Amino acid sequence: MNSDRSRRILDARSPSRFLRLGCETTKTHRLFTSILAAALFFCFLKPAPTPVVAADQPAASRETLRVGMWTLWHDHDLTLTPTGPREFTLLQTCERCPVEVLHAPAKIHAEKDGLNFSTTGKTVSSRELRLSGPVTLTAHGETVTLHDPVAISAHAGVLVIVATLPVENYVERVVASESGPSDSLESLKALAIVVRSFALHEAHGHAEYDLCDSTHCQLLHWNGNGDRKTAAHAATLATAGETLWFHGQRALAYFGKDCGGRTASPDEIWPRAKSLPYLPSQPDRFCTQTSAREWASQITRSDLTAALATHGLAQPGWQNLTVARRGTSGRAVTLLLERTEISAEDFQLAVGESLGWSRIPSTWFEVSRQGDTFSFHGRGWGHGVGLCQKGAAAMAAQGRTMREILAQYFPGAEAADESTGRAWQSFAGDGFVLESLDAGDAAFLPDLNRVRAEATERSGLHAAAPFTVRAFASTPAFRQATFAPGWIAAFTEGNWIGTQPLRTLAGRQLLAGTMRHEFLHALVEREAGPRAPLWLREGLVEAWGETGGARTPSARPTLTIDGINAALAHSTSDDESEAAHRTAAWYAAQLLTRYGRAQVLDWLRSDVPASVVAALGKR
Repeated sequence: MNSDRSRRILDARSPSRFLRLGCETTKTHRLFTSILAAALFFCFLKPAPTPVVAADQPAASRETLRVGMWTLWHDHDLTLTPTGPREFTLLQTCERCPVEVLHAPAKIHAEKDGLNFSTTGKTVSSRELRLSGPVTLTAHGETVTLHDPVAISAHAGVLVIVATLPVENYVERVVASESGPSDSLESLKALAIVVRSFALHEAHGHAEYDLCDSTHCQLLHWNGNGDRKTAAHAATLATAGETLWFHGQRALAYFGKDCGGRTASPDEIWPRAKSLPYLPSQPDRFCTQTSAREWASQITRSDLTAALATHGLAQPGWQNLTVARRGTSGRAVTLLLERTEISAEDFQLAVGESLGWSRIPSTWFEVSRQGDTFSFHGRGWGHGVGLCQKGAAAMAAQGRTMREILAQYFPGAEAADESTGRAWQSFAGDGFVLESLDAGDAAFLPDLNRVRAEATERSGLHAAAPFTVRAFASTPAFRQATFAPGWIAAFTEGNWIGTQPLRTLAGRQLLAGTMRHEFLHALVEREAGPRAPLWLREGLVEAWGETGGARTPSARPTLTIDGINAALAHSTSDDESEAAHRTAAWYAAQLLTRYGRAQVLDWLRSDVPASVVAALGKR
């Protein structure tokens, strides 16, 4: 998701989307906030663990990734701007330096392996700068606001900017950046699992961070891709914590834009790579069902010489270039430059970095010389190893599931929980599907069936398609997937409901109330039109969810409807949020009593007339 994901969940959306585990939430919220502030700086003091390389045994899953920012720009200067009066940007200029608040814009300049930090008329030299809290960064004409910890240093006069992102936040950003308009939910879910596996299952060769934001690792647009953000979020949430496994071991995973009709094995592309049984070179009929993508390019010998020389692959004076060896897929593995054999992958990278990636988009090509110009004709786009995005999109359009897509491109491998290696199991309920890592959770189906029926009976709302209820195996796993604090019991978004372990909820006598509340939310949000007011949506869930009306004020509340909306969207405390939800329930109950459920549901689909709102506020 974008960098605002945790804020959007906790503030901009109604907090009642999360059902709380207990009533001591105000004190807990303050404690959580204090712990979080300390943890932001601790992220910098304790180095993040090195990504595993297809580890044999399950291990604790990582919560964050250090991502190099703007790595292709080689910036020398950067501007920092605090975001606003209600949020603070905290900074340190060294590990043991005091924590300060950034009150005004600051300029950062790279000076060899150090920084010059200038703000409010003073300049400080330091080796690094550590930031936490929201901050706006501006360089090379681009501006990005982050709410994640950021570390800034310099190397040889170039700024090194590293953002520490939650894993799921990173995955969502990459899926939004790498996907296209032909993708649908199932192909995006497959892509999310591959992106997550690639990030976690191997090292990527960077000293200062785990992954870069360029196609060397996986492309990440910091300002997001607005057209793809919603779909990427849904796919990431639906597959949270899942990676690829092969025979009980973590699997390496790759993806490319267009395999051209046949995938490549890793050893065809990367000289030091090994052949892997779940990454074979094989025909891909889905990629070519619409049309085979072919390309042609002409490059002068002088341009090729400059590109290859920059990367140490050739000296001036060479004349001939031919394909020396091809792999199983037909892609060039090595080229003969006069009498010197060079890697086709190194050749493609050299041309791409120097002349543009569209000149030689894959290593599946023929080459011929015409005078002082070399003509290339090929097919596909990208390295061709693993998932073909074009083929995956075609499979999803034909109704194939995420698991079928993964089986096509990673035969023998399957998606499983990153921390345990166990596959998610599905159990059919009445109007929902329960997903769990624990087969014993099937015992809760009767309880869930009962409250699902109660939600429909109380609301009068029906859903044509079943909801998905994913019961996480632990509180940390639930928190990492949804970004909800640990005291939140469950979370609903669209047709998807995530919960803390069902055994935990049942043990605290919270299972029925929690799931009734979440089913009501899913039903109301499915029915709500784009103009349905927040106070009505939240109020109906609260009113229908109550069994004795204990939370609804008996007397007219003092909070106005406009005040309710503001408090629901941006509560500054748990008490304020609780009062807003009680008041919304009161107003919704008044509507139901005076106008009846059928009329109120019509307003849910459209909007409550202004005259009704005015009358409701006066009585």
